[in-house]
Amino acid sequence: MRKQSSGDRENQTTWLILVGFGELQHLGFLPFTFFLAIYVVTVGGNALILLAVASSRTLHTPMYFFLCHFSLLEIGYTSNIMPQLLWSFLEGRETISLVSCLVQFYVFASLAAVECLLLSGMSYDRYLAICHPLRYPALMSTWLCGCLAAGAWVSGFSFSAFTLALAAPLPLCPGHREIDHYFCDFAPVVGLFCGDVGIMWGAGVSISGFLTLAPFLLIVASYAFILRTVLQIPSGHGRQKAFSTCSSHLTVVGVFYGTLIVVYVAPTDHMAPLLRKAFSVLYTVFTPMVNPIIYSLKNQEVKGALHRLWGKLIPRHTPLRGIGQLLTFSWTPA
Repeated sequence: MRKQSSGDRENQTTWLILVGFGELQHLGFLPFTFFLAIYVVTVGGNALILLAVASSRTLHTPMYFFLCHFSLLEIGYTSNIMPQLLWSFLEGRETISLVSCLVQFYVFASLAAVECLLLSGMSYDRYLAICHPLRYPALMSTWLCGCLAAGAWVSGFSFSAFTLALAAPLPLCPGHREIDHYFCDFAPVVGLFCGDVGIMWGAGVSISGFLTLAPFLLIVASYAFILRTVLQIPSGHGRQKAFSTCSSHLTVVGVFYGTLIVVYVAPTDHMAPLLRKAFSVLYTVFTPMVNPIIYSLKNQEVKGALHRLWGKLIPRHTPLRGIGQLLTFSWTPA
């Protein structure tokens, strides 16, 4: 049996302190209630999309195949961060083991990378559907959909594992046990280690830059071809119909990359810690919540599937059935 080294024992017994939103403790249960509502809406909304697609055969297409992966990703993404954040509102400063902190960072970074790759896969699907409609069923086959989705998941978790592996030989800085954040993000994790952290920092920035910039360029290229094809459609109704199939995806891309730029590209060195954490909330909390809302608001097929699902789950002539119908019809644009 292998004898544990001092480094193994240190990793098992090291505890860190997540400061979280300690500045909001004077507000009592208000922040906890607010973020709990967001978490319920996020998980519930994405779960409803999964159930709606699974229950409707008309939605068994490549577009909604990717949407299911996207919703599953958002549930895991927010569940990796929100429960601990909610607990910190109840207990104040939250303690977390070093191993748990590294695992949280790994899952967070991996799912963020998977999201970028899935968004590019969804843009390629829209490109084939609009620019090559006659060949679309043959080109976007079940095999290709599975390969694109599996490639996104495997690549995201593999690249993040490489970044995390660079921290293994680095020693922890003495006395650095407090993280002024509400989760283990890249910069706070790097700040825990001493020694030659430049390699880890450079590798993390390079990999994250590649996994965000390359998919973004693919998305831009796809929509450049889509725009050129749509402008060649003589009918105004045809152009509007073509654009409507892309509107939800374009909105999600804009929200995702917009918050990404605000959090990681905009200069925040001289900002107050509370303001920096507030910007991170846009990326880690609000984006997963608004994505299912965007797809529900802008997609008639999803709204129809949700309406039928609600009818199956809730018996007729009940107050909940009436509320569901009211909400469904209120989503329809005027």
